Amino acid sequence: MLPFRPTLFFTIIISFILIAFATLQLGDELSVVQQWHLLKGAEPQEFADFNFVYAQLPRLLMAIMVGAMLGLVGSLMQQLTQNSLTSPLTLGTSSGAWLALIVANVWFPGLAADHMALLAMVGAIFAMGLVITIAGPKNITGLPLILSGMVVNILFGAIATSIILLNDQYAKNVFIWGAGDLAQNGWDMVHWLLPRLSVALPLVILAPRILSLMRLGHQGAAARGLNVIPYFIVLIGLGLWLVSASITAVGVISFIGLLSPNIARAIGARTPKSELYTSMLIGSMALMLTDILALLISQFTLEMIPSGTTAAAIGAPALVWFSRRALKAQDQISIKLPPSKAQLSSWTLPTLLVATVFMLLISTTVSMSNDGLYWAIPDAFNWDLRWPRFVTALAAGVALAAAGTVLQRLIYNPLASPDILGISAGATFALVGASVFFGANIFASGSLVAFGGSMLVLMLLLVLGRKNQFAPSSMVLIGIALTALIESLVQFALAKGTQDSYTIINWLAGSTYRVTGSGALVLGVSVAIIFIGLVAVSRWLTLISAGRQFAAARGLNVQATSVILLCSVALLCALVTTTMGPVAFVGLLAPHMAVMLGAKQARAQLIIAALAGGLLMLIADWIGQSILFPMQIAAGTVVSVVGGSYFLLLLIRGQKH
Repeated sequence: MLPFRPTLFFTIIISFILIAFATLQLGDELSVVQQWHLLKGAEPQEFADFNFVYAQLPRLLMAIMVGAMLGLVGSLMQQLTQNSLTSPLTLGTSSGAWLALIVANVWFPGLAADHMALLAMVGAIFAMGLVITIAGPKNITGLPLILSGMVVNILFGAIATSIILLNDQYAKNVFIWGAGDLAQNGWDMVHWLLPRLSVALPLVILAPRILSLMRLGHQGAAARGLNVIPYFIVLIGLGLWLVSASITAVGVISFIGLLSPNIARAIGARTPKSELYTSMLIGSMALMLTDILALLISQFTLEMIPSGTTAAAIGAPALVWFSRRALKAQDQISIKLPPSKAQLSSWTLPTLLVATVFMLLISTTVSMSNDGLYWAIPDAFNWDLRWPRFVTALAAGVALAAAGTVLQRLIYNPLASPDILGISAGATFALVGASVFFGANIFASGSLVAFGGSMLVLMLLLVLGRKNQFAPSSMVLIGIALTALIESLVQFALAKGTQDSYTIINWLAGSTYRVTGSGALVLGVSVAIIFIGLVAVSRWLTLISAGRQFAAARGLNVQATSVILLCSVALLCALVTTTMGPVAFVGLLAPHMAVMLGAKQARAQLIIAALAGGLLMLIADWIGQSILFPMQIAAGTVVSVVGGSYFLLLLIRGQKH
C-alpha cells in the first residue's frame, strides 16, 4: 500500500499503539490489568475507574480522531494546491470558523446551540473563498496563497477580538475553545463528533484516485474524463466539514494539519493514497504526543495547559524548519504591490501636515454624546483624558510607519513590516509571557522586556532569512509561526478565566484608553528622537537600497549600519507595544502609501510614511471612540480592520497586473 519499506509502516503502527498506551498510563492509578477489565466492559466502582472510563478514554479517542482528521485534511489541501505550506491554519479557515462561532454565540445563541459545526464550516468556507479570491487561481500553488491567508487571519482575529471586547459576558464560553482543549467529561462529545466524521470514509476511498489524476494537470485529468473544478470543490468542501466538526468539538489546534503531510513525505510517502493514510496516522500520533506533553507540563506547573497551546509551541519552530526545506522555486517569488507612477507633489507634505493638525483638533474638540456629535473646547478634566490618547496614537503611527519603511529598504522586501515579520509579535510574546507565566503586570513590565522579544525575533529573521536572501517566503513563514504561537498563548491566558484575561485582551486590541500622561510623553519623546535620528541617517538607507556591495564601495559599514537600523526598528516596536499594545498593518501600509504618493527617495518616504501612519492612527482612534458610543473600539482593532481590508484590496488588484 505504501511506497516505502513495510518495516517503516510497521514501525509507525507500533509507535501509534505505544503512544496510545502511554497516554492511558499518564497520571492513572489503575494497573494495566484493571484498565483491561474496564475496557472489556467491567462496571466502574472507584473514582479512578470512573476517571479512566469517562475522562481518559474519551480524551484519547478524541485525540486520535481529531489528529487523524487534521492530518487527512492537511494532506488533502496540500495535494490539491500542490503547496506544502497549505493547511487550515495558513488558509485562514480556523480563524474563519472561530469568528463564525463567536458571532453565533453573541448574537444567535439559539442557533449556535444546535448547529455549531455547520456555522463553523460556513465561516471556514467564507475565509478560504476569500483567500483564494485574493491570491487568484494562478497563485494557488505559491506563496501569495499563504500571504493572503495570513492577512485574513489578522483581519478576522481583529474583528473577533472587537466582538469579544464589546460582548465579553456572552463570549466567555469561546475562550477555552480558542485555546484548543482535549479534556472530556463523559462520552457526549465523542458521540456527537463520530457520526459527523463519517464523511471521511468515502473521502479516503475516493480521493486517492482523483488526486492521482489531478497530478497530471488540468489537461491530463480532463483527457481521462475528470472535470477538475467540481471535484476540487467537493473535496475541499468535505475537508472543511471535517475540520469544522473537529475544531467545534475541541477548539483550534494549530500546525498538526500543516506538519503531518510534510512528515509523511519526508519519510517516504509518495503516492496520494500513501500520503493521505500516513498523514492520518502521524496526525493522531502528533496530537497524542502533544496531549501527553500538555499533561506533563500541567503536573509540573499545577495549572492545566491546553493541548492547543502545546501544539503551537512545538509547531511554530517545526513549521520554520520544514518550510525552509520544502520551499520550491515558485515560492521564492517577490510579491509586489501595483507600481505607482506618481511624482511627489510639492503639495503632498503640506496637505498631510494640515490633515494631521486637523485630526488633532478633531480629537481635541469633537466628541460623541447621547445626542450625537458635539464641538466644545475641553475643560481641564477632559483635556487630561484626551491629550494622552491622541499623542499616543500619533506617536504609534509615526513609529510603526518608520519601522516598516526601514525594514522594507533594509531587507529588500515589500512585505516587510513589524506585524507581518513577527517583530511586534515578539514584543507581544515577551509581555504576555511575562504576565501569564511570571505574574508580571503587563502595563508595568516595561519596554525592556518588549525590546528583548523584538530583538529575539530580529535575530531569528537574520539567521533564518540570510540563506534565502531575505525572500518573502522565509520572512512570511516566520511571521505565521510566531503569530500562531502568540495567539495560542493568548487563548491560554483567556482560558484561565481570571480578571487578568480581560486586561490582556483589552491590551492586545491596541487601545489608547489606559495610556497615562507620563506614558504618552515617554512614547512621544522617544519616538521623536528615534525618528529624527533615522531621517538624519537616511543616506544609509539610500545607499543600502542600491545594494550592499554598492553601499560598501561608498564607504558605508554595512554590517554596523544594519545592526543600528534594526535595533531602532526593535526599539520603536517595543515602545509602541508596551504603551498601547500590538497594532497591525500600519507598518506595512504607510510605506506603500508614501510610494504611491510619489515618495521614492528614502528621506521623503520616511517623512511621508510617518505622517500617513500618524494620520491613520489618529483617525482610527477617533472612530473607535465615536462609532459605537458609549462603548469604545480600540484604535488597534479599527486600524487592523480598515488596514487589513485595504491591503486585501491591494492584493486583489495586484493579481490583475
